[in-house]
Amino acid sequence: MTVTTDRRGLVCGAAIGLSALSTGGAVWARSSDTFKPVGTGAKTLPPFFTDLERRTFNFFWERASDKGLVPDRWPSKSSCSIAAIGFGITAWIIGAERGWVTREQVRDRVLATLRFLANLPMGEGPIGFAGYRGFFYHFLDMETGLRVGHTELSTVDTALMHMGILHAASWFDRGDPREAELRKLAHELVDRAEWDWFQRDNLAIPMGWHPETGFIERNWDGYNEGKLVYVLALGSGKHPVKPGSWEAWTRPYPEFWRGEGKLRRLAFAPMFGHQYSEMWIDFRGIYDAPMRKAGFDYFENSRRATLAQHAYAIANPMGWHGYDEHIWGLTACDGPGGFHLQLDHHQANYRGYSARGPISEPDGFDDGTIAPTAMLGSVAFAPEICVPSAIVMHERHGERLYGQYGFRDSFNPSFTYMDEKQNSGTVDPKTGWVANDWLGIDQGPIIGMLANYRSESVWRAMHRSANIVRGLKRAGFIGGWLEQAR
Repeated sequence: MTVTTDRRGLVCGAAIGLSALSTGGAVWARSSDTFKPVGTGAKTLPPFFTDLERRTFNFFWERASDKGLVPDRWPSKSSCSIAAIGFGITAWIIGAERGWVTREQVRDRVLATLRFLANLPMGEGPIGFAGYRGFFYHFLDMETGLRVGHTELSTVDTALMHMGILHAASWFDRGDPREAELRKLAHELVDRAEWDWFQRDNLAIPMGWHPETGFIERNWDGYNEGKLVYVLALGSGKHPVKPGSWEAWTRPYPEFWRGEGKLRRLAFAPMFGHQYSEMWIDFRGIYDAPMRKAGFDYFENSRRATLAQHAYAIANPMGWHGYDEHIWGLTACDGPGGFHLQLDHHQANYRGYSARGPISEPDGFDDGTIAPTAMLGSVAFAPEICVPSAIVMHERHGERLYGQYGFRDSFNPSFTYMDEKQNSGTVDPKTGWVANDWLGIDQGPIIGMLANYRSESVWRAMHRSANIVRGLKRAGFIGGWLEQAR
């Protein structure tokens, strides 16, 4: 059995501040008329992206089991990641939109997935169950669908799976019996989640629960990908959390503000914290109370986070090899491993799978490991820097980084140490370390956000999701498309 680590358990505390990065002048001076911001008209991409999107889609289409379970990673043997199921369902739908598979093929695959999930055993015992009270364990056996090891009953990973399921429920809108069954099953699965059971007396939602030890002590609060947890919890049709929950989530926001001027933003160092909610929820032009006060929306906040990461790579305060205006992007990803190496002037601490991001921000850590998903999953936020960066990354690193399913998970040009034993990747003495695997939760934002940049297709489908609309309105969002949504 492969042990897979929870990305939320590997985030580290913020380190020293970098005031030199707060202005971001290098970023805002760099602009291009080639790529239009989302929402201003037709969006086109260079031919390379069609190949990238098809390869990324193929990961989800080819690696899913006949039951619809998607592996956490490949080619390493792994369990099913329930979050990867959510990303996979959305990827399959995008494949139908692009003509790579038919609507009927995707309908049948999603329906098989939902039927399998709906019939898995649920219970509070530690063995022999897939979940409890409507939530699923983070990792499931690829054959049986049952809990793997001591993995947690995960609020965020269940939420990510539910996002994909709700996308399917909105997208498959025809009257034929199979699409009707799909919608019915989708809403039943999502509404089973007893969010009111998970909520604590202080209105916070814990990150998870173990049958052996109970609720995880750490809650979802502050600024990160937990936005989607609270939107779904508030929008539940049967088990919503209490009024005031969104305010409990946003209460720590004052601790998360970073930057000045056009880069002032709610900060969270790894880019996945800005991408996961935004891949499914269209935050453009809608505002909750904190963002009304700030004067910009969460989409703009994520754009600023993208520009700040770009500026960080150019400044390169840690002095890593390979960082520049085109090679950048930090998030949770695979890494070279747990090594502490004494270099000429300092000790370098390398990690395996870990959250990564600018060291001046919450949960920041930087060991020179770059993840293509950090940049590609942000293309809708800042296409003028992400699109050319992707092309240069492909040209510069070639087939060693870009393979069967697109970009491998990560690479580290600074890690050139051939005498260190490697399990997670390969090392070249000149070009450094490259990961072996593709990860479902990193592949997902690539294809999803590229679809949003091209056609806004995921966002537009989710405008029709009653759960999302209810959740946003109960959280106090107003404005934009939400005013006409039902």
